[in-house]
Amino acid sequence: MKIRINRLILLISLMVSFFNFFYPVKLVFGEESSFTQEDRERLIRVETTLQEFMKQVDKRFEQVDKRFEQVDKRFEDMFTYIWIIAVIFGSLVAVTIGFAVWDRKTAIEPAIREIRKTDKKYDELKTALKKYAEGEPKLAEILKTMGLL
Repeated sequence: MKIRINRLILLISLMVSFFNFFYPVKLVFGEESSFTQEDRERLIRVETTLQEFMKQVDKRFEQVDKRFEQVDKRFEDMFTYIWIIAVIFGSLVAVTIGFAVWDRKTAIEPAIREIRKTDKKYDELKTALKKYAEGEPKLAEILKTMGLL
């Protein structure tokens, strides 16, 4: 008897399961398709939630775009400062080179004048010794030995 009751319970369970399983199929195949008010409200809630989510996503993208614009502006400012520093450095190098050239030129000119004066005196002394050596054979021989005649 216990086995019959168990079989009966099993049979009833199977019937209920089949009913629950095939009932939605009826809705799908058009035997009974009704869109309930609850389904409509749920769809409206999902739609409003999706719209709110899209608004938040758009707002976040705008914030990210603003941040990128700020970063771009900072990079532009940095490059401007780098150019300013490069121009200042180039100017300092040009001024330093110009000063070195000017200094060498002003330092060398007096030395060149002194050398020219010394060369002139040397030529005059050489000419005087040659004239004197014409009358003094011993001096002429010394000058020849030194390669001055």
